[in-house]
Amino acid sequence: MNSSIVPVVIVGAGPTGLTAATLLAQYGIEVLVLERWDGVFPQPRAVHLDGEIRRILAKLGIGTAFDAITRPALGLRLLDRDQRVLGQIDRDPAGGRNGYPEANLFDQPELEALLRANLEHHRSVTVRGNVEVTAIADETDCVRIDYTDRLTGSAGTTRARYLLGCDGANSLVRAAIGARMQDMRFEQRWLVVDVATTAELGQWEGVHQVCDPERAATYMRIGKTRYRWEFRLRPGETADDYPDVSRLHPLIRPWTADTPVEELEVVRVAEYTFRAQAADRWQRGRVFILGDAAHLTPPFIGQGLCAGLRDAANLTWKLAAVLAGALPADRLDTYEAERKPHARSMIRLAKLIGMIMTDGGELGNRLRGVLAPHLHRIPGLTAQITSGETPPLRRGGLVTAPLLRRGLAGRLVPNCRLADGRRVDEVIAGRYAVITTAAPTTAQRECIEQRGGILLAAEHGGELHRWLRDARTTAALVRPDGTIQRTGSKLTQLCTDMVNLHWSAANGTPLEQHEPEAKRPPSTRNPPEQRPIPIPECLGKQSEGGDPGNIRSEGDVDALNHFV
Repeated sequence: MNSSIVPVVIVGAGPTGLTAATLLAQYGIEVLVLERWDGVFPQPRAVHLDGEIRRILAKLGIGTAFDAITRPALGLRLLDRDQRVLGQIDRDPAGGRNGYPEANLFDQPELEALLRANLEHHRSVTVRGNVEVTAIADETDCVRIDYTDRLTGSAGTTRARYLLGCDGANSLVRAAIGARMQDMRFEQRWLVVDVATTAELGQWEGVHQVCDPERAATYMRIGKTRYRWEFRLRPGETADDYPDVSRLHPLIRPWTADTPVEELEVVRVAEYTFRAQAADRWQRGRVFILGDAAHLTPPFIGQGLCAGLRDAANLTWKLAAVLAGALPADRLDTYEAERKPHARSMIRLAKLIGMIMTDGGELGNRLRGVLAPHLHRIPGLTAQITSGETPPLRRGGLVTAPLLRRGLAGRLVPNCRLADGRRVDEVIAGRYAVITTAAPTTAQRECIEQRGGILLAAEHGGELHRWLRDARTTAALVRPDGTIQRTGSKLTQLCTDMVNLHWSAANGTPLEQHEPEAKRPPSTRNPPEQRPIPIPECLGKQSEGGDPGNIRSEGDVDALNHFV
């Protein structure tokens, strides 16, 4: 391979870009991350991630550190305009099938700081800040990226086998591949308020949702001294109407009660327009878009940031396998085929929940007053909301499912604790795995080992055994991202369907057990100049993590990221 070509360039160092870089590094892939800003953007944005995403953080090696900065939410409480409880759905803070709490509240700058610090363990990743990408061009066997150093004004160029656009809602990479956002017909203006105080507010430590068409609101505690409110703006209102705590106090007083105004520090007040959108295409050739560049989710189920990290987990192992010659390049088409329907499904669910909570006028208020107290009695509803399981991926090149029966294919393997105390994800550790109740032959064991996979016995009476039994199967093939590729009773077929990941030096040891590696000096590649394809300036900036005037990160457009 030409030494002047980087295997992967990532535009944007927000949570999605940093996650993608780390996952690729675990497979030994060299990555260059280009970020417009220098360091972590300090403003709070996304505040929630679910149990599935907490599993990804564990794979990155920051799970324990994240637990130190997060607060598990106890559930969702629905309130009327007078703060009377309409209904409540409780969550177990100990978690369920994902092995971790299903609602984790946090401050995004703290999460990004953990992700950046963790990259110091990977000498195959270089992060270059203060770099603005100006043009992208397809070449014969690579992608060319032109950029400008924002400090010196000097121009530079690099080339990549593959380019990942993790550059937010105003994505330049999305424009470069000719993709357009498709409107899913949802738009609301909200006021986001972040407050710091050492005072104890004495509120129930779950998410409070005020279901009032006149002034829908949300409250949650996201840290030891940090609180988040959100209020739907009325026609004619703007963030300028709330310049200080004295103007905000009438809105937040139902929760702050007798806390003196002097003890409330306003960290940020911002206006956001929540939208439901998804790009019509997520790939062109060697270029992909991820995160807010590909989809925007209303905040009512807390899936804005989650969707971006799911994108990264889905694409990176496939990309690593293609770069190593273990998968044909056309298998990268499964990224959009799998992720786009899933993202659109979650967007539709967020729209529905938002409408149920905030629409309908006085009639809607009356209906909520009658129905909300009985939600927990609807068969299966509470279990579906609190299970932490999102929709399965569709059938395709890397998901083999029966036509008439859904089964396990396309779903995540449960992250239960095994007899030795480890969880399933710790054992799989980014590899292929065969989970089976049957005893494999020597040849089948050798096949799995030769392909860099692992064999996991589902012991009788154990959780994995019950999981397979309930699905009426005896074995499951699990992909490196934890998705079930297929099930069946013929182990030989499952073995031969495994992608050979034996080349990866990272296989076999979870990242949290790796010794820190020396940081490699920044890249100084500057291939010869060629005429680039310009990207329109009107599309804004490319990086993630920005301010209201320059939306650029997971959670910016759906800043609150509540959950159901």
